[in-house]
Amino acid sequence: MSFDYAAHVRPDLPPPSPRWAGFPRYNFIGGHNDADSIPADGLAAAAERVLRRDGRKLATYGMDSGPQGYRPLREFVAATLAARAHLPCSADEVLITSGSGQGLELVSALFLQPGDTLLVEASTYGGSLTRLRRRGANIVGVELDDEGMRIDSLASVLEGLRSKGIKPRYIYTIPTVQNPTGTTMGRERRLEMLRVAAAHDVPILEDDCYADLLWGAERPPAIRSLDRDERVIYVGSFSKSISPALRLGYVVAGWDVLSRLLALKTDGGTGALEQLVLAEYCPQAFDGHVAALTGTLRDKCATMLAALEQEFGAAAEFHAPNGGIFVWITLPEPVDTSKLAQIALAEGVAINAGPEWVAAPESGRRSFRLCFGNTSEQEIREGVARLAEICHREFGLPLTGANVLRAAD
Repeated sequence: MSFDYAAHVRPDLPPPSPRWAGFPRYNFIGGHNDADSIPADGLAAAAERVLRRDGRKLATYGMDSGPQGYRPLREFVAATLAARAHLPCSADEVLITSGSGQGLELVSALFLQPGDTLLVEASTYGGSLTRLRRRGANIVGVELDDEGMRIDSLASVLEGLRSKGIKPRYIYTIPTVQNPTGTTMGRERRLEMLRVAAAHDVPILEDDCYADLLWGAERPPAIRSLDRDERVIYVGSFSKSISPALRLGYVVAGWDVLSRLLALKTDGGTGALEQLVLAEYCPQAFDGHVAALTGTLRDKCATMLAALEQEFGAAAEFHAPNGGIFVWITLPEPVDTSKLAQIALAEGVAINAGPEWVAAPESGRRSFRLCFGNTSEQEIREGVARLAEICHREFGLPLTGANVLRAAD
């Protein structure tokens, strides 16, 4: 009989994770990307070059660049943000992290104690919500529209909190290709957000994880680029532009912030080999690779939208994103997407239920998120059709659509 650890672990832990049993046939969850678009050959060639030339750097933590990360990669990040996000910064303002998730976690550790209040978009990144809830934060959602966070709602929420003597620790926003809704905030609204934040003396955490995957519209300037007070901390990632499994992200901030984040970053440094390879690969290949990737994702998105229209008809409400890898869908009563997700998973279709992606879980009961990045276009069509069949069987919706016609044949 093995040792019983259950009597010794902390009582406040989350439930244990289930053993992984492989991906379901139709996997529409997670931030997975298009497998055929991973630049494996380019990364392999870059790895060989850089290891032969600079492999000795792996003998020291920090690779002669210090705890902020490999300096050539930080220099690439700075140059790319200046060119693509209108955000001038230096390599000294960049901290390389183990994915953008670590950057978000470090910022929350910097600001939050249990019971502290922060503002988020009413629908937002589920990973952030999980981390914030584990910190005991009071999460207040701000309404969205088709341009992201509504500034009138932001101002109203801040005024309401001020009347109660509560000052939020920060505002968390995903302004470009918002996750999960896919909306993008325009330049003027970004300026309005800065004005409202300044009036209430609240910092902003800008999560720009999906901004490189924008299509069909010009990329707006980063909120931080419009900020004269340096109240904005910027977080970005290579997870969606290059590879989720590389686990490389970055934070852009002044030294007063980075010095604090470094004191909290106790992992001995982000993976060195990944940094070396990307610093070698990206300067010549990044723009061309991202252009090809976004073209592929745009086609997959069109397939997803067409499948939703065909299979769900008017029952499905959704915003057509202009980038990224997700579609956010809302269905009518009586659909409960938490129940739908459990039933669908048992039948090989994985979806993200809405309550995991909203500040007030009950408000997401009829919504769900689909990722189209990793599945093929044929799998998208088949998986959405299967999901519609399951939804119709369990909840009577959609009332019409290709699924109902097939069932009647």
